[in-house]
Amino acid sequence: MAVWVLFSSLLLVVMAAAAPFVNGGGGGLTVGFYRESCPDAEAIVRKVVADAVRDDPTTNAPLLRLHFHDCFVRGCDGSVLINSTETNTAEKDVKPNHTLDAFDVIDAIKEKLERKCPGVVSCSDILAIAARDAVSLASKAVTKGRWSKDGNLYEVETGRRDGRVSSAKEAVTNLPDSFDGIRKLTTRFASKGLDLKDLAVLSGAHALGNTHCPSMAKRLRNFTAHHNTDPTLDATYAAKLRRQCRSAGDNTTELEMVPGSSTTFDAAYYRLVTERKGMFHSDEALLRNAVTRGLVYEYMRSEESFLRDFGVSMVNMGKVGVLTGRQGEIRRTCALVN
Repeated sequence: MAVWVLFSSLLLVVMAAAAPFVNGGGGGLTVGFYRESCPDAEAIVRKVVADAVRDDPTTNAPLLRLHFHDCFVRGCDGSVLINSTETNTAEKDVKPNHTLDAFDVIDAIKEKLERKCPGVVSCSDILAIAARDAVSLASKAVTKGRWSKDGNLYEVETGRRDGRVSSAKEAVTNLPDSFDGIRKLTTRFASKGLDLKDLAVLSGAHALGNTHCPSMAKRLRNFTAHHNTDPTLDATYAAKLRRQCRSAGDNTTELEMVPGSSTTFDAAYYRLVTERKGMFHSDEALLRNAVTRGLVYEYMRSEESFLRDFGVSMVNMGKVGVLTGRQGEIRRTCALVN
């Protein structure tokens, strides 16, 4: 079920000039926002996510990725879930988002919440909670009880409302490229109010999921006029990937972001980066800045530091461009504006 051409997700973004949602600061968000209005909201989300991950362990990656792609286009407003219409092409239907998945899980959650608490829980909050649950269920530190009593890697602030606009053009403008270098990444994250530490730790989302050969094609063949293969990619690893990807257009072969543990959320990704085995050029870019390079080595040595900081940065990202109060709406169906 999942292609994780993330970052593509977290390499994210310069907001479209027309979009007025650069960084809403997260005002109005709070942990336990639905404590009175829908007390079982987070439990309902967890149950559906847990069932989905049990049936297909690769589900955790696309749920995490949906939240990323939502927050970096118009802010965390659920716009990535909206369907296209005859007069508008929505975010989900542009090429960078063609590999998004797990919409059915979000729909199942929304259906149950609408039966329990009609018109209360926003689709944007569902994305945020589901992402937290997906990564918590994929973390052995959490599932084995070494992290928290409630089974969560971090607490999610809620209270977001849903946007009414989803623009393919804005998605094309704002979603990142896996070939971004460190300068572009730094600028893009800064435009969201996110710093170098957020960049380094959120890149760790690449611990989960798979990608397909087209996302690696340029690094493996005809990289430049002088280099057939990206020289920043370990030569032995590149040769292995070329054997797996016989064709640049191979959309069938899946490549694990972290070979052997693509459904486990831990710090193994950072070891790969130090060994020049990160899947994307943007992974290698983390070694091109003193701050991000230092964090890569810190997280490689200490999974506890990574997991702690990941929760903090996810909360930071979850505040980007949020709608609260009387802004936006609470969609009855996540794919459709009311």
